[in-house]
Formats: sequence, structure tokens, C-alpha cells
Amino acid sequence: MKFGLVHRVMTNALAALGVLSLVATGELGRWVNVAILVGLACAVAVPERFGDNPWVRRGSQIAPLLFLSIQIGRWVSGRPLLEVAVEFAAVLQIVRVATRSDSAHDQQVIVLALLHLIAGTVLGGGLAYGVCFLGFLVVAPAALVLSHLRREVEGNYRQGARDRTGLPVDVPRILKSRRVVGKTFLLVTCSLALPILLFTAGLFTLFPRVGFHWLIVHQEGGRRVGFSDLVDLGSVGLLRDDPQIALRVTLPDLPEPPPDRVALHLRGTALDFYDGRAWARTNVHRAAVGQLQQIIPIERRPEPDDQRVTIDLEAFDPPVLFTPPGAVAVEIVPRTESPFLLGVSRLRIERGAEGELRYRDSEERGVRYHAWVSRRARTSAAREDMSRYLQLPQGLSPRISALAAEWVGASPQPLEKARIIERRLRAEYRYDRASPSAGTPHPLDHFLFESRRGHCEFYSTAMAIMLRTAGVPTRNVTGFAGGSWNRFSRAYTVRQGDAHSWVEVWIDGVGWQLFDPTPPAEAAPQSELRGLTAFLRDMLEATSQRWDRNVVGYDIHQQMSLLERLRGSFRAPAGRPAFGVPPSTLFLSVVGLVVVWWLVRRLLRRRRALASPEEARSTPAVRARIATALYEALEGAMSAQGVPRAQGVPPLAHARSSDVTAHPLAREILDLTELYLDARFGHRALDAAERDAFLLRVKRVRAHKIRPARA
Repeated sequence: MKFGLVHRVMTNALAALGVLSLVATGELGRWVNVAILVGLACAVAVPERFGDNPWVRRGSQIAPLLFLSIQIGRWVSGRPLLEVAVEFAAVLQIVRVATRSDSAHDQQVIVLALLHLIAGTVLGGGLAYGVCFLGFLVVAPAALVLSHLRREVEGNYRQGARDRTGLPVDVPRILKSRRVVGKTFLLVTCSLALPILLFTAGLFTLFPRVGFHWLIVHQEGGRRVGFSDLVDLGSVGLLRDDPQIALRVTLPDLPEPPPDRVALHLRGTALDFYDGRAWARTNVHRAAVGQLQQIIPIERRPEPDDQRVTIDLEAFDPPVLFTPPGAVAVEIVPRTESPFLLGVSRLRIERGAEGELRYRDSEERGVRYHAWVSRRARTSAAREDMSRYLQLPQGLSPRISALAAEWVGASPQPLEKARIIERRLRAEYRYDRASPSAGTPHPLDHFLFESRRGHCEFYSTAMAIMLRTAGVPTRNVTGFAGGSWNRFSRAYTVRQGDAHSWVEVWIDGVGWQLFDPTPPAEAAPQSELRGLTAFLRDMLEATSQRWDRNVVGYDIHQQMSLLERLRGSFRAPAGRPAFGVPPSTLFLSVVGLVVVWWLVRRLLRRRRALASPEEARSTPAVRARIATALYEALEGAMSAQGVPRAQGVPPLAHARSSDVTAHPLAREILDLTELYLDARFGHRALDAAERDAFLLRVKRVRAHKIRPARA
């Protein structure tokens, strides 16, 4: 393998991993990421000689300054400082990779790649970043060693060093050489990643955890249809069809095999006031109800026959705790088992109107909690004030109430009215993500009588308002419809594409009852895959969940829990030995290992002390020094004979020069020179007898007297 090619590949790989660690965070925007990746690919494809062009060198100095001025202007205009700085670092890397020409530039590439890796830690740190980090650990040792070798070669060239033949160091020839770098060299240097990884893991585990969430860049987005604090039929919203995970749900008593999809209807919040275009809440007051390791009753405290549903909620905005239908209480799972930190949690729970539960977390992390679901049919207390759930907007079209009266007919029961309207909406209207009624002056009227097409918010609004015209209290609910089974995490994955809107109807004697007028096929979980693609997706999502929980979410609470478990493993209960081994046996085993290690170390020292002097001199460095000393003695003898070697002339070329060949000792000088080269650069080791013979021959050369020629 060519030295220069391997060095370039390793350095490019390091630069690419650093840039990918930024792109994988997803915090820089789609088009910015595309531009960075395209620029990096073009920079890698540029040949190295491109950087020797004088115009390219000037451009490599001007381009970063120009882009820096642009980024300063963006920062002044309001862009986050961290985002601006990261984009500038990425562009600086692209410019340097494209215009590099020597080892100094390669070192700059390596330093920038390390800075990118650090920035990726602050911006994201997900599973994709973890892969980049592991690749960085593998490639970095080889890239650093190769960069150091190239710097030494170029430094020797600038200092006028010469090779073994006496000629100046030829840098291009060394870069094209296949003898400098081999498979063994790459294997050994890349294997250095293992001790580095172990050291990093130990430092990560034991170093006190601190948060840098205040540095994280948050992208601002527009209104999206589905779960949000705003349900506005008068504006055109983006449907949540992205596969980003919102939460994971672990259900009890699942059949084997579990169904691929389930309808969960995880309730987030409810809205009671409709102004003809958008829904809102009339009561926005919230009160703190609990904190870590406390049970928050929704209707009552859990009972033994209640089902426990476990929910892992990602960091979400707005920060709402989602509950399944029939939930009677919520229990927050503590982030630590340590008794020293149970009261130091930054998590606070607040209860809002319409049964909403919110959490406040200064660490900006998700929440793990249990939702207790009653198996029994729900019963309600006396009817409360329902006037706000019968509110109708001013200027409501009279044909909406007429259509509701036509559908429900003479049915006196609210439950039967709700079922009729739900069934008619599902059967006679078509689901459409384009929402043709959005943006019209009267969106609900346009949906019911003109377009007859819309998304879930139009269906839920239509049912809620039509029932209100019929005297049935209703409210609009937003949350998530359902989830997809993940065979690796053994839980249902709910994505942002599953955001949904439905209706709750008040039924006397029962309470709030769930109805979903959206066609069932359209309310099913989105982004469904099958076959190998689904298998790979489930594996990556389960791995990402564990990475986020145990690496990205690793904090002082988990650290203390780990220390508590380690201490508990050493501190065994009464009557049981630690680790299943009696203490005396464990102590004797440790002492025995220490004694064996001491004996082996002593034996190795004694063996090295008894090694013969010839074995000690068998190393290449010692052989080289001995051969050089022998040739210096020969040079002194040649100078005494009037045929000195000039500086810059290789030894073999000097022995074959015309001055030496005309000398009577030409053959002896040539033989001694070849013997020196064989011992210095070959694989021949001169023993003591051979060295003495060499010095004796040199002594004869020095003592030889040339007889004057006869006239």
C-alpha cells in the first residue's frame, strides 16, 4: 500500500466522520446538511496537487474570511451563536481538505475533525453520532501516526537530510513507497482504539455528570396537524408524517405473537372553546400536584386489579404526559434508585384543565412513567356544569345544525346520537391530507357541504359541533392514535406521524366517552414498513432507545444508581456470600493472583539478566550503531591513504569511484564497504569475531605503505 494514499484515505475518513457527527444531529437544517455533504465529497475528490497552485492557496485564505464575515452577519441578525460557529467550522474543514498540500494542513484537518466531534456531542449525541464516535476512535490512531511520519519526512527534507545512499530525501518517492505502511502497521494502529475506548468508557462512567442543555440549538417549526396546543382549521398546517419517535408504550398481557399495530388513543390535552376557526381552552390554570416517585391520581388511586401500562416519553413540546383510555392514575418512574437523590429531582408535575398533565424538567429530557388503567366500566358522579361544552361559535351556519338534526332524527339518547354522527362521518366523507377546506372563510361549513374532504381535525371538529347543536356536551382531544410493534424493545413505537385528533362526549352515568369519527384506515399508525426494512428499522430503533437512555441520558442520577448497585454487589445479605463466593475463598484467590504475577515478573527479569551480550546486541538499532562505528573507522583509514569520502557521496559510490579504483587497496576498500552496507541496511548481524576481523582489516589499510614507482 502506498504511504501517501493510505495517509490521505485515513485523513479523509477522519474529516468525514467529524462532519457526519454534525450532520447526524439533525440540528443544522436539511439544506445546510446537504450543502455540507456535497462540499465535503467534492473536496475529497480533488487531487492533492491542486493545493500547490498559488491561486488556490490565496483562495483558501480568502474564502474562510469571507464566510466568517457572512456568519457574523447572520449571528447579528439573530441566528444562534452555536449554529453559526458549527457551520463555519464545517466550511473551514471543506476548504482545508480541498486545498491541503503538506503535513501541516493534515494536522489542521485532524484538529477540525476533533472539534466537529465535540460539537456533535453538544448538538445531538444520538445513535448515529455514537457510530461516528466509534469510527473516529478506530481511525484516529492510524491517522495521527501517519501524519506524524509525513511531518518527519518533510521536516528532514527541509533540513537537508540524506538517505542511506547519500542522496537528499525524496518526499514524493517516499509517499509512493509501498514499504512504509503495511497491513500489520494498520492493524496495530487501529487496534489502539480498544484501550482508548476502555479508558473513555471508564472516564465517562465515573466522571461527575453535568448538563449542557442550555447550549442545544432548537429548530423552530410551523404549526403541524395532530397533537399540539393549537387546532386551527383556518390555517394550512403540515401533517405530521415524519417517522421521528415520540414515545414507546409497553402493554401488559399481550398475546403471542403481538399484533403489528394497535389503536392506543393516547390522550394529551383537550380543548373546549371553538370560535369558528380554531379551538382553545377557557381554563389555562395549572397547579403543581407531585414530583418524583409520587402517584398522581386522575380519578382515584391504583387498585390491585388495574393494568399497568409503561410509557417512555421522549423530550416533547408541549411537555404533556399522555394517558391511554381508562387511565385512573399516573406514577412517575424515578431516574435513580439512590436514596441520596430521591428528593433532588428537577421533574415537576402540574395538573391543568380538561384532565391535562404536564411536566417541567430543567434537564430537557423525556419521562418514563406508568399509567394505571381500570379494567372495570367507568361510572361518573353527578353531572357538573356543562355549559362551556355546549358553546357554539357566533355566526355558525344554520345548515350545520340542520344536518345534525337530519342525521340523528328523533333519537333521544346522547350515546346513540354520537354513534350516528360518528358512523355517518366515517362513511360519507373522505380523508385528505391536502385539507382543501383550510384557509376558507368558514372551514367547517366548507368541509361538510363543499369539499367533503379533510384531515382528522376537520372530522373531530365536525362531530363535536354537530353534537353540541343537538345538546350533547363535547370537547376536542389531541394526542396519538396508535403505535407499531417493535420486536426488539418489546414495546409499541409511537411516531410523530401518529398524531391525531378525536372527540370526547359526556354521557350521563358514564362520564366522558371516546369517539373517533376519522375513518379507521386513516387513523392507523403512519410510516408502516414490512419485511427486511421493518426488521432493520425495529433493530435500529431499539438500539437507539438503549443508547439514548444509557448514554445520552446518562446523568448524575444514573451514575449514583450504578454506584449503589456496585456497592450492593460487594455488600452481600446476611448468610449469602458476595458474588456467590465465600469471602475467605475470594480473599485467597486475590492473594494467589498477586503472588503468581510477582513470580512471573521476577522470572522474566532474571531471564533478561541472564541473556548473553550477543542477544542484547541483536536489535536493529544496536546493529546499526555498531555498523556505523565500523565504517567511521574505515573512513579514517581511507583518509590516511589519501582517498577520503567527500560529504554527499554515498559509501558504495565512493568505493567505486575512479580515485579509489586506482588505489592499490581498491578491492579491500570495496569489500569492507559492502560488508558495512550489508550489516547496516541488510539483515546480517556481525558477531564479535567478525567485528574484530573487520577492525583488523581496517588497521591493515591504514598501515599500508605505497611504494614509490620506479623512474
